[in-house]
Amino acid sequence: MTVRHLLNIVDLSADELALVGDLSDRPIVDLGQPLSGGGVALIFEKPSNRTRQSMEMAVVQLGGHPVYTRGEEVGLDVRESVEDVIEILEGYHSMVAARVFSHSVVERMAALSTVPIVNMLSDRSHPLQALADLRTMRHEFGSLSGRNVAWVGDYNNVARSLAEACLMSGMSISFACPDGFQPSAQECERLSSLGSGHVISTDDPVEAVSGTDAVHTDTWVSMGQEDEVEERRRIFASFSVTDQLMAAASPGAIFMHCLPAYRGYEVAASVIDGPASRVIRQGHDRMHAARGVLAFLGGVR
Repeated sequence: MTVRHLLNIVDLSADELALVGDLSDRPIVDLGQPLSGGGVALIFEKPSNRTRQSMEMAVVQLGGHPVYTRGEEVGLDVRESVEDVIEILEGYHSMVAARVFSHSVVERMAALSTVPIVNMLSDRSHPLQALADLRTMRHEFGSLSGRNVAWVGDYNNVARSLAEACLMSGMSISFACPDGFQPSAQECERLSSLGSGHVISTDDPVEAVSGTDAVHTDTWVSMGQEDEVEERRRIFASFSVTDQLMAAASPGAIFMHCLPAYRGYEVAASVIDGPASRVIRQGHDRMHAARGVLAFLGGVR
């Protein structure tokens, strides 16, 4: 039997992506207890609020036992090799989930593991966030097909997974990124191949946001980029989501941010704390999305 992993959104087919969404919406009682009697190892090289809380609760809701492990406790490729770590953990657990700096770490885990590997965040992808974002937008708009999404800021791991999820769900996406921080032409072509929606990349936030249904952004400085704070704030200064920028979106458009957020930088306080904001619902949806993924990987259909 082939072991399924979730390292990137595109590890799912479009139908499977929809199924994971359906599983995340089902009452817990209808999912059974696919993790009953089993453990899920949760390895955190990077700290997290939402990821730890949502994953631990999702594991418990499915009958499993989460084991939180800090990065320094396993010391991937320092204290022990990634390969030694995963071969030990797969003997204890039904699944292993990891929040890592380098995407190659979860790839190496998946290449060897006999149990499902879940990427809780890497420098390339953040699939759990994208699945939560789809749920938030689906509950806001109903059908996602034909909807338009804007991303303002750095084309990073969060943006990549969001774009994959949106296009596989029949949506279109527009990126507003400064020069040097935008998706390449080849990346836009790859994304376009995932669905029928269009992909636009521009350095003009108003152009990207115009007529869209949801405006997404993220912090300009991610963990590991702390020495770039001042330079990044200078480069991204004109890419803040303000009330004026939100006015260019469609009537009823919503604002989304994966958090943590820095008011006055990537988003104005009046936007993230205003009526268009869905960031708290978005954060809560992380738990439901995690439960859907774990149920899917646990064989629930």
